[in-house]
Amino acid sequence: MKNKNSLNRKAHFLGTKIRNLRKRNRLTMEDLSSRCIKIDPESAPSVSYLSMIERGKRVPSEEVLEVIAEVFQKTVSWFLDDIPEEDAITPSKGSGGGISGMALEPNFLFSNEILQIAIPEMLSQTGTSGRQFAHLLIRAHQEHHQNHFPDLERAAEEVGLKRLPLSIDELIAITKQMGMQIKWFRKTPLSVLESMGIDEHHVVTSFFDPPSTIYINQIMKNQTQRLKYNLAVHIGHAVLHDKDGMKNVLVTGRNEITPLQNKNAKIQTSGMDAQDILLAWRDFECSFFAGALLCPKVPFRQLLDRNGYEINTAKLAGVSESVAMRRMTAASPYPHWHYFDAYAPGKLKAVYRGNGIPLPWGNMSLVEDPCQHWAVFRMINENFTGTSAQISILNVGDEARIYACESVKVEDLAGKSHVLCSGIDLNPAIAAQGKDALSIANDLKQACVANSGSSQIPKSIKKDLLSVARILNINWVERGIDNEARLICSRGSVCPRSPSCYQHCQQS
Repeated sequence: MKNKNSLNRKAHFLGTKIRNLRKRNRLTMEDLSSRCIKIDPESAPSVSYLSMIERGKRVPSEEVLEVIAEVFQKTVSWFLDDIPEEDAITPSKGSGGGISGMALEPNFLFSNEILQIAIPEMLSQTGTSGRQFAHLLIRAHQEHHQNHFPDLERAAEEVGLKRLPLSIDELIAITKQMGMQIKWFRKTPLSVLESMGIDEHHVVTSFFDPPSTIYINQIMKNQTQRLKYNLAVHIGHAVLHDKDGMKNVLVTGRNEITPLQNKNAKIQTSGMDAQDILLAWRDFECSFFAGALLCPKVPFRQLLDRNGYEINTAKLAGVSESVAMRRMTAASPYPHWHYFDAYAPGKLKAVYRGNGIPLPWGNMSLVEDPCQHWAVFRMINENFTGTSAQISILNVGDEARIYACESVKVEDLAGKSHVLCSGIDLNPAIAAQGKDALSIANDLKQACVANSGSSQIPKSIKKDLLSVARILNINWVERGIDNEARLICSRGSVCPRSPSCYQHCQQS
């Protein structure tokens, strides 16, 4: 056993190594202290003590250092080595695995004036609605910023006071403070149905009628989580848009939820109306605000951390699985997430790709050769209950990447089954530990190729992935590692399996 003097003699780079490891894994001091408390409450360092350790003002006891070492899956001796190991401890500057763009040349063709003329014409000729195009723009903006919108977070926190969970009564009290009243309805008014252009397959769950009335469908009385989300969206509309006279309608059913719709707007017409972008942006703002109100970032991150990012953490937060899984992408210190909400046979109601993962199908039109090995596809097509964890290997460009995800099948208010899927790109996390992520991904890919597309993860790779899973503190990553890894692709026409799944489908 090392004594205190021995630790003092070998602690030259200890504070620097801890600080750089923490930043490399995008943890705040509060996050690190919380992780330590989860491992050993008695030996865990406080935030202030961690600060002194990192600044070299204090040398931790061996017990404290052992807890910190376990968080980062390192040996105690690694921290006490006199060699700084520059490559292993320097925080990565690159985003790794995020959304990438392309240079648009010649530049003059992409001026505002030309785009304002060309985009409406393109939408008209392709049959794409202005709202669909607007949502693509907003999704790109959301993914570029990796779901971080501090202004919306602050606005929600000022209203909700960072309470978690928020009760129905607390949300109703907020609406009253804002001068709004709640009324219930059994049958949706014809004027609302006409304004939305909806049919019998949809359910209007609520709508805001200016200047101050929120109308809520009676069926929501037994749907606590959905009712809370609806109220949160309407509160967002009041806070962000000052109840400006726009009719705010929430609909669920076979097509996507459309929170904000002007009574004169058309949902599925091609071309672009002048207000399409504004209305779609307000959809996004209200939805993001609602998530931030119901799951304030810091308390929700702490709740996720204590529960290993399990999907059933939604129950503890008093929200639906959908709200909780979407908020994971914003609350987690790890930025490389994706999220899908998919209906059969392959309609994507919601997409988020902060890690740049290619889509397995088109979300505006179906494709003929989607890869059936994606976890979200398997869940749609199988009679599956509970959650499913999967490790996948996918070529992105010329690089093999390892993804982990957790999926769950749920039902909407119209009784339609759909699958929610949250996942992460593991390559940046592997690289953050000083490992060769591309080499590990390629080795795992070859193991799967040699075994007709899926394989138990080799022991050496499994050890590296388990280490990363424990640093990330995401339980379903560990569960996925215990299952077979699967080769997936974005389209059957580029299937990496031999024989190709797509060729097999064509022959049959």
